[in-house]
Amino acid sequence: MTESPTPVRLRVAPSPTGDPHVGTAYMSLFNLAFVRQQGGQFILRVEDTDRARFQADSEQQIYDTLHWLGLDWDEGPDVGGPFAPYRQSERLETYRPVADRLLADGNAYHCWCSTERLAEMRTAQQKAKLPSGYDRLCLGKTRDERAALPGFSEQPVLRMLIPDDAPASFVDLIRGEVAAPRPDDQVLMKTDGFPTYHLANVVDDHEMGITHVLRRRGDPLLAAHHV
Repeated sequence: MTESPTPVRLRVAPSPTGDPHVGTAYMSLFNLAFVRQQGGQFILRVEDTDRARFQADSEQQIYDTLHWLGLDWDEGPDVGGPFAPYRQSERLETYRPVADRLLADGNAYHCWCSTERLAEMRTAQQKAKLPSGYDRLCLGKTRDERAALPGFSEQPVLRMLIPDDAPASFVDLIRGEVAAPRPDDQVLMKTDGFPTYHLANVVDDHEMGITHVLRRRGDPLLAAHHV
């Protein structure tokens, strides 16, 4: 792999939801090796927006495990850096303007469907052997229009609007052309005001100047791509 014309910046972004995952250490090893070979920076970002599964002691366990393995980072919640904070729960003011802009530009929409209604929808799709995914019942509707229909919830989430012709392929530095199925209209902002991975991860990679992402694509194969 040839050297990047600009310093590379790679990150691992574990979630403090339990015991440290071996995959975090596995990917940290490859990220750190590539960064050191390229003369770049290795960033540890804690993605703690899943408050339902959050465990207060898990973050320290992540630090302890990676340090024990000798996998040290250049920037992170515990050491700081030019793009602090590196803990997503402390970056909520960064995500809200992006979500508002997506909504204003027609690239996202409010969804008032209850969890019960969504569960019934998925069950019906599975029984009919249809691809699972949100059926866009709320798309284009006002709150009052949606409230007149079954399965309404007072607190909406924000969903991304995936265009029907959205490109679903990219060039991977290792695997070449990679194609993916058309994504669902995933939730971007939850009812608790926290972003999901689909929004926070992308915003943070952009804001923190992440240049490459290394990810697992089955053992032991790795794939990499420019951000």
